[in-house]
Amino acid sequence: MQKIAGHILILWMALFVIPNHLFASVVNFNGEVVDEKGLPLPSVVVFVEGTTHGAFTDGNGYFSFDYELGSSEKICLRFSIVGFQEEVRCVSHGMTSLKVVMKERTEELEQQEVNAIRKQDDYLQRLEMSGMKNIPDAGGGAIESLLATQAGVSMNNELSSQYSVRGGNYDENCVYVNSIEIHRPLLIRSGEQEGLSFVNPNMVESVSFSSGGFGVEYGDRMASVLDIRYKRPSKLEGSAFVSLMGASAYVGQSTGKFSQMHGVRFKKSRLLLSSLDTDADYNPNFLDYQTHVTYDVSEKFRLSFLANISRNDYLYEPHSREASFGTLTDTKNIRIGFVGREQDLFVTYFGSLSLDYNPTEKTKLSLTTSDFHTSENVSYDITSSYWIGNQLTKEYALGTSTTHEHARNDLNATVANLSLLGETKFNFNTIKWGVSYRREIIDEFVNEWEMHDSAGYFIPMNNQFLMMYDNLNSKKKLKTNRFSAYLQETYTKKGVKGKVVVNGGVRVAYWNFNDEWLVSPRISASFFPEKHPNWGLRVATGIYQQALFYKELKQIVTDEKGNSTLSLNKEIKSPRSYQLFLGSDYYFKVKERPFKFTTEIYGKYIDRIIPYEVNNTEITYWGENCADGFAVGSDFKIFGEFVPGTDSWLSFSLMRTMEDLYDDNRGYIYRPTDQLYNVSLFLQDYVPGYDKLKFNLKFIWAQGFPAGYPGVRELKAAARLSSYRRVDLGIIYHLRKGVDKVMERKMFSWMKVFS
Repeated sequence: MQKIAGHILILWMALFVIPNHLFASVVNFNGEVVDEKGLPLPSVVVFVEGTTHGAFTDGNGYFSFDYELGSSEKICLRFSIVGFQEEVRCVSHGMTSLKVVMKERTEELEQQEVNAIRKQDDYLQRLEMSGMKNIPDAGGGAIESLLATQAGVSMNNELSSQYSVRGGNYDENCVYVNSIEIHRPLLIRSGEQEGLSFVNPNMVESVSFSSGGFGVEYGDRMASVLDIRYKRPSKLEGSAFVSLMGASAYVGQSTGKFSQMHGVRFKKSRLLLSSLDTDADYNPNFLDYQTHVTYDVSEKFRLSFLANISRNDYLYEPHSREASFGTLTDTKNIRIGFVGREQDLFVTYFGSLSLDYNPTEKTKLSLTTSDFHTSENVSYDITSSYWIGNQLTKEYALGTSTTHEHARNDLNATVANLSLLGETKFNFNTIKWGVSYRREIIDEFVNEWEMHDSAGYFIPMNNQFLMMYDNLNSKKKLKTNRFSAYLQETYTKKGVKGKVVVNGGVRVAYWNFNDEWLVSPRISASFFPEKHPNWGLRVATGIYQQALFYKELKQIVTDEKGNSTLSLNKEIKSPRSYQLFLGSDYYFKVKERPFKFTTEIYGKYIDRIIPYEVNNTEITYWGENCADGFAVGSDFKIFGEFVPGTDSWLSFSLMRTMEDLYDDNRGYIYRPTDQLYNVSLFLQDYVPGYDKLKFNLKFIWAQGFPAGYPGVRELKAAARLSSYRRVDLGIIYHLRKGVDKVMERKMFSWMKVFS
């Protein structure tokens, strides 16, 4: 009986199970998933409803998987990805290949306000750009005006975007845009010639800045790093700006794989310069065009192109100047007249092409080639005469003199660079490396002389021949090669005692001009204790060297007749500094508003110093290693929402930087960038209940820089300029489409394109 029952059970299973296999067939479902613009959608989940069978779309939006189709005539496939509406396609035996278009999903969520400050785990601080484009400054919204309010940064020239950081001069700052080092013109004589900053604020996505302790991935500079990343627009956008000192326009556009940005800026400093004591015709004009284009060749390859063209014209024709001096009972008057003009032209071209390759999610490679060319001309012939007389009688009989200054200077320089950068991430480690080759070609012609005639007598006097007070005539050509490489590792680990971030590496560089090798090891560490989550501690140390360029090599050689020429010092070595940084961050809240208080202490010992003199923004190097020095100081900064919903900060810096000249018996003297104190404030505010009207206040108060008589080494840093004080107030009123009726008028209809 049991045997019969067993046979019946087997027969029953065969009747119901075997036919299913007889009629089942394995089919391949495949197809393409795109968005409404026809662009492929990667990582879309495709599965058979009611089962776990399915697949993901690849980088090109394609999917394919096998499925055992039963006796049912059709099954349903479901397509799902975050940000898009789910799609369902029911297919039959004869329909296994299909194309699905997914629509974007928009959901209005309940408004939530989150206030927090990003914790800084290295010596590269990220500066928030939202609202910062409207910072009031004479430079027309330059990024550098934001840096001027940071702790340890000094800027005291409204006509220039150059800045000094912790005792370093302007040449000791490294500027990168999209990992490409940016060069500046070389014949800078005053702030007027520099014109616009390279960085176009309309195109910026992020700004990172380090005033010391930065890693080996950045070049051989001793003071600071400004790292700019340009954005990639996701849709059509644009902006325009007009002021009494210039104008700018920007447009960005994207079609998914392809994006582009274009920016034009124009600036005139004539209005600002008209307030000077000297009566003159000032007509400096600066024009700049910049573009950034990217194209996704595939999921793993991306091409990007960055280019800049700038033209800086400077025309200066002085007329007269008058001033009074002396005592109350014996007041003198000096009157100066001018004949002649100065006309300078600076034209620069920059272009770079990068190929980014991401073989895996954790590995990045970038091959970049760039070329910078500058063509610079400085030309002037100016005769000046002065008369000194009595203030009351206006009789100019106490003294007269005449001076004539002449210059015909031309410089052409080309810097070509080829670099390969890589990055690989592991569980707790990130490895970065890079190698680069740079070719430098410089061609300079200098012809300058200066004549002094006081009461009919030439200065200096010589009975045998006529001598100029100062003259320089030279023609130099320089072609050099430079190689550099770095290896850097970052270790991040969070344990029971807290989070630790360690960054260490070494940088090596070689320059064939003076056959010099530079080796720069650096290491930094950050610690966030678990028991004290509001604290962050940092320490960094390393060797930082100032890679030489053309300006530092030049020496002036004068013969017995007073004729001077330029010589390039092949024995010169790069200045070197041993630096130590200690820092802490304390995060806290006041009335539920986030704040951060930062303290940093630093010390630098510098040897092989090449002394220099600063005249406005012109830096003249001595062309030899003839001093040692140091820089010590501390920076304090409180950052947060002084006014709810806005970012503001107050910075205070103390610093002392000095140098000991080898042939000077005065001992340590102040370096040209010494500044004992520097206080800066940036404050944002708005009218309560009417946030369309906003205010920005920028305040700077700093000790004046040391000064001396030009060309006299014994009087270097013998005096000090008066303290620098500046206050800028900006008022911004926002017009919004859909809110302000004026925006709906026909004259503003073009702005809808950029909404």
